[in-house]
Amino acid sequence: MSNLMAVLLNGVAQLEYYRDRPLPDHQALHLDKVDQKMDNGIEVGGEYISHPNQDQRARFVAANLVHALKTNNEPMAGALCTYLANRLPDLKQIKIVEDGDDFSVDLVFDEDYKKQVAVAVPQMH
Repeated sequence: MSNLMAVLLNGVAQLEYYRDRPLPDHQALHLDKVDQKMDNGIEVGGEYISHPNQDQRARFVAANLVHALKTNNEPMAGALCTYLANRLPDLKQIKIVEDGDDFSVDLVFDEDYKKQVAVAVPQMH
């Protein structure tokens, strides 16, 4: 299990989740409630899935994560990132690529995330 999971949008890190930090009880309960809601079925790509498996749940949550990022809903994005990091302990990266109004999401289990470092660019005079 990787300690760090990251969400990247067009190659730029948006969120980083550290699994070594304990999850508060109230957040763990919230994740359980999310699962209970999905037990009643989810809609993915216009198709209703009455008993979603773990992969379908992850893709559903990831799509909602994209929406949360695009609408600057930071609390929701954080909660959805937490869900994915806890329910998929081997998940290392969520790579989101935008193409106009469309997007693709790649759940990466085999490539560790390498922290990005901001580089100062000197001003030209």
